[in-house]
Amino acid sequence: MNPYRLKAYLLLLIVAVIWGIAGPVIKITLGKIPPDLFILYRFFISAVIALFFFVVKGIKLPKEKSTLIQLFVYCLLNSSISLGLLFWGTSKTSLLDMSLISLFGPLLLVTAGYFFLKDKITKREKTGTAVAFIGALVIGISPLINTSMGDGQIFGNILIFLSLLSGATCGILSKKLMRKDVSPALLANLSFVIGFFTILPFVFFVHSSSYILNSIYNIPTSAWLGIIYMAVVSGNIAYILNNMGQKTIELSEAAPFAYLYPIFSAILAVILLGDKLTTPIIVGSIITLTGVVIAETKKRRYT
Repeated sequence: MNPYRLKAYLLLLIVAVIWGIAGPVIKITLGKIPPDLFILYRFFISAVIALFFFVVKGIKLPKEKSTLIQLFVYCLLNSSISLGLLFWGTSKTSLLDMSLISLFGPLLLVTAGYFFLKDKITKREKTGTAVAFIGALVIGISPLINTSMGDGQIFGNILIFLSLLSGATCGILSKKLMRKDVSPALLANLSFVIGFFTILPFVFFVHSSSYILNSIYNIPTSAWLGIIYMAVVSGNIAYILNNMGQKTIELSEAAPFAYLYPIFSAILAVILLGDKLTTPIIVGSIITLTGVVIAETKKRRYT
């Protein structure tokens, strides 16, 4: 296999583990802190790390005005909008619903890549993606059978779906920007800086400064651990690795890795939340892994 392709696969696998863990972390942490403050503190930590990175490595912005506009739109969608919708939606719905709706994310990425980037989707990739989708669906849908949803939960599900649409748009913009030699690290780090400064006025509009300062002292240690994980590991590190992985392969190749998220979320739910490792989870995990292997196994002409 081409070493660049293999490296991309390994990076995306690492990201799948990190973001699979992120689902339960978000859900647990949101039980102890409002979504807007969660995002604010997360962006603040990520922005500090990003600014330190810029001081050490420097910052190389594109010169073309159109590319700068694309970069700003990407950063805004990738931070305040996508994550804001995700955290807000997660606070109003269940982790299972969130996992189920998230299954549409890879499909949106593949579709967007096909129409806007002219990605070629092979029969093997179509088959693998379909199999992975079925496996992830088995994991997510079985606990939702016979579960009624209130209006708040439906609203939360809509917010998560809108977050996926925003994420698919980010996928298109990131590929276009990296093709113009915008570095994966710049895309990730600048997103968090812009995210912090765009979410800050909103938080101060909703909450008083005294409330925000008091919350810093009153947030339990477990919540701070969740915030730090989302800021550093699921934030700066994972976003850079994800951009690096997607840089050398098409979106249709990168998308199936997102179907691994429910597997790692389910494993962590068993460990931390006491959920049972049911037959559908085991079967769905096997099907999903099979689908990813099918989608990412290339014929000899690709190696």
